[in-house]
Amino acid sequence: MIGRITGILLEKNPPQILLDVQGVGYEIDVPMSTFYNLPPLNERVVLHTQLIVREDAHLLYGFATNDERIAFRQLLKISGVGPKLALSVLSGLSLGDLAHAVANKETGMLTRIPGVGKKTAERLLLELQGKFSEGAAAIQGEASVGGRGDIVNALQALGYNGKEADWAAQQLPKDVGVSDGIRQALKLLSKA
Repeated sequence: MIGRITGILLEKNPPQILLDVQGVGYEIDVPMSTFYNLPPLNERVVLHTQLIVREDAHLLYGFATNDERIAFRQLLKISGVGPKLALSVLSGLSLGDLAHAVANKETGMLTRIPGVGKKTAERLLLELQGKFSEGAAAIQGEASVGGRGDIVNALQALGYNGKEADWAAQQLPKDVGVSDGIRQALKLLSKA
């Protein structure tokens, strides 16, 4: 099992990054919350990881915090939730928002995430009950400076088309951070 990885960030292609670890390039999928808190290219990165071994591939998932990795593992234990959907959930909601949704049984917050329907949202709420504490799941540092392009890219990675993503990004305040911008854009798109 690969539990943690440290290396130099070579590429950023949401939701995947390429990390050089002593000459070996690791392709790692990360949630948007981690993606937007990454340093610039050619900088050192430390990620908590989860290795998924399938018959046809070995997939490595990375997280900025151990809390994100724990949430990812909890999501994978739920019937019908695979790594892609778990990554979408963690990209669409902060850990604090996810804990809040679970605590208050708010299916609406989960159904806004692409790929999560009403039945899946209800199953997530049922299975995750008691697994999170809102205080412990608070997001660890927001990206304060970002660009509308980053928000648009994140929305497209979550399944929205370019027109929808551009529209949502234009509705946001100019000084909004990337993580907050993504959350606000997702709320706008769910109402549209």
